[in-house]
Amino acid sequence: MEAATATARHVSDSAPARAWTWLRRNALMIYAGIAVAYMLIPIAIVGLFSFEKGTAQGEYWSDAFGQTAVNDSMIMSLELAALTMVVATAIGTLMALALVRYEFFGRRATNLLIILPMATPEIVIGAALLSLFITYSFDLGFTTLFIAHVMFSISFVVVVVRSRLIGFDRSIEEAAADLGATPFATFRLVTLPLLAPGILAAALLAFALSLDDFVISNFNSGTAVTFPLYIFGASLRGIPVQVNVLATMLFAVTVIAIALVLWQQRRAEQMASVQPEQEV
Repeated sequence: MEAATATARHVSDSAPARAWTWLRRNALMIYAGIAVAYMLIPIAIVGLFSFEKGTAQGEYWSDAFGQTAVNDSMIMSLELAALTMVVATAIGTLMALALVRYEFFGRRATNLLIILPMATPEIVIGAALLSLFITYSFDLGFTTLFIAHVMFSISFVVVVVRSRLIGFDRSIEEAAADLGATPFATFRLVTLPLLAPGILAAALLAFALSLDDFVISNFNSGTAVTFPLYIFGASLRGIPVQVNVLATMLFAVTVIAIALVLWQQRRAEQMASVQPEQEV
């Protein structure tokens, strides 16, 4: 009887210890799961609201583009984001190459100044750009939005591409040059493919930042209405369900784009890990 009691007490005493050990072992995974859920729950709610019942189940998905104002604002945002992505990625990639691979007067100061637009509050940037456009008599609209979006996107592109360049193995380029490749051929066939994941990630980041921006756009839009500006205006009188549908579509496209970036990055890593065969 005493032995059974001692055994039960031992089991009872060890249960909290086992639970604490399990918690310490899995604390990081639990924390990561909570953090991911915290980020994704609002997106899941938007997707859930996109299936709000109208006269028929799924009515708003079948009529996702039924609101002209929503469509126009979305098209403007996509056009603006696409142009911003192309220009900011081209300029930012060239700037990153210059900052990492070349020595010139003001290089250190430029590295510091590149970070300032990322650290400056958007309301300050928006107000400063508005003052600039008014001073030089720019008509506010799509053009001023494009200039503003390119301006604040370049810094993000430079930082992303520069981080890729810092860990770049220059010996691969040197090997191509030793084999007779011209500088342009080396850049096109060796450098660019290995930098492609970083450039693609920077381009998608610039696209997302432009598509999502509200504060700077609100200062410099004039009569132009982007998707975030439309949502803000519609929130005062009731947001159409089609907004949730289009937002869910954008999220799905983003997930696909991220998957492509990860695939391209893994492919580039495999290319970089290939070692030339040594002669015996």
